[in-house]
Amino acid sequence: MTEPPTPAPVRFEDLKPGDRVAIDHLVTVGQESWTTTTAGTVVATERQRHGLHFRRNHDDKVFSDVVLLLLDDGERTSVTLDEFTAIRRV
Repeated sequence: MTEPPTPAPVRFEDLKPGDRVAIDHLVTVGQESWTTTTAGTVVATERQRHGLHFRRNHDDKVFSDVVLLLLDDGERTSVTLDEFTAIRRV
């Protein structure tokens, strides 16, 4: 018996409102880390500027890619993407 093909990962730039996606991402709290999956419908994507880095030059521009999702229970959430995040259509 053959396994179904694994769907190709989706790029952030290819997401559009209404897409159903599952996002596998790493959550870190203190010294603990775990992987979790958040699934929902894309409401919007945006590139947000932030100042999370310590001792940077005041004019350095630091941005993060963020996906705003509507979960199945009606809750809205956001997932900030990094190099370890995987997005797939469901």
